[in-house]
Amino acid sequence: MDSIVEKIKSGELIPFLGMGIFEDTKCKDGSTLPYDSDSMILALNNGRAMSPRLMYEYSRAAMSLEQRKGREFIIQMTNHIYSSKEYEIPDTYKWLATLKPKYVIDTNMDDSLQKIYSDCNHFLITGVSRITADWDRYLIYFYDVDTKAYTRVEKDKLTLDLPILFKPMGSTKPEMNFIISDADFVDWLTEAMGGYAMPEILKEYRKNKEYLFLGVDFSRDTFRMVTNEVTIGLESGIVLFNKDELTKKEDKFIKTHNLTALNMSINEFIKSHE
Repeated sequence: MDSIVEKIKSGELIPFLGMGIFEDTKCKDGSTLPYDSDSMILALNNGRAMSPRLMYEYSRAAMSLEQRKGREFIIQMTNHIYSSKEYEIPDTYKWLATLKPKYVIDTNMDDSLQKIYSDCNHFLITGVSRITADWDRYLIYFYDVDTKAYTRVEKDKLTLDLPILFKPMGSTKPEMNFIISDADFVDWLTEAMGGYAMPEILKEYRKNKEYLFLGVDFSRDTFRMVTNEVTIGLESGIVLFNKDELTKKEDKFIKTHNLTALNMSINEFIKSHE
């Protein structure tokens, strides 16, 4: 059996998913879902481009929209992007559904990951920001396959006996919580650096692990910082890039994190490891 598949199944190689896995994903009405920073900005702003300064990264654009239209607008608009239309689950999720990794990190904000684990009990951890009740920037849920429902649980209930789905940037379900604007990321990253972005059990589990980065954009400062905090203690990993040349920041990040860059599309990679 392929060593990558074996490592994913055993938990030695942890899938880390980004927005790029939605490239070419079509909704039933023919529209597309955001698959990079630019397309996310257009989706948040009703298809209209914003100023070059705001188009640099979607968190910056989201912050501008939040300042003008309010926090609730950004929450509802993000939910609308992923919940208002029917679309087929991307091939990456279909592939992972056959492997059922013990631990998956998914920075996307829709519920595709939850769907592929809906046939088994599991834990779901979603990121939250800008709360005053606690230092922790996450919520933990237990999914009961018999009731088909999520129940929020305390962190002492979390175990490694069941699959753990970690969505640090939040999700549409079971509750709408999104890390999307600059203010969200600043708050989340600040607490992450203090050790409050994930439960202690995962901090131990992640030590000396390898990661498989699919659709993650390392050309943007924000997601390099998110990745750095979530994968502290990593041993090595694989990252896919389907373009001619890496930026200097991407190249530096890959080298300092002992990652191997493969110049191939996600679909090519999946087909070679089915």
